[in-house]
Amino acid sequence: MTLSAIASGTLGMQRAADRLESSAGRVARFGTGLADVDLGTEMVETMLAQHDFEASVTVVRAADRMLKSTIDILA
Repeated sequence: MTLSAIASGTLGMQRAADRLESSAGRVARFGTGLADVDLGTEMVETMLAQHDFEASVTVVRAADRMLKSTIDILA
């Protein structure tokens, strides 16, 4: 259970990083005429990616604490 929670949290962090990278790419194209970019939408997207990443970090930290507690109990 704990290892799958760590894997899920890690996957969540990767997805949030991918989301942030996509948004950053769109912002980088702003003003170039290559894409129609709404900076307000991209700011929201960046903030959502940050919150997603932080939530995933919380999952990994909780799973890590549970794993350490299990090891302490068994040791």
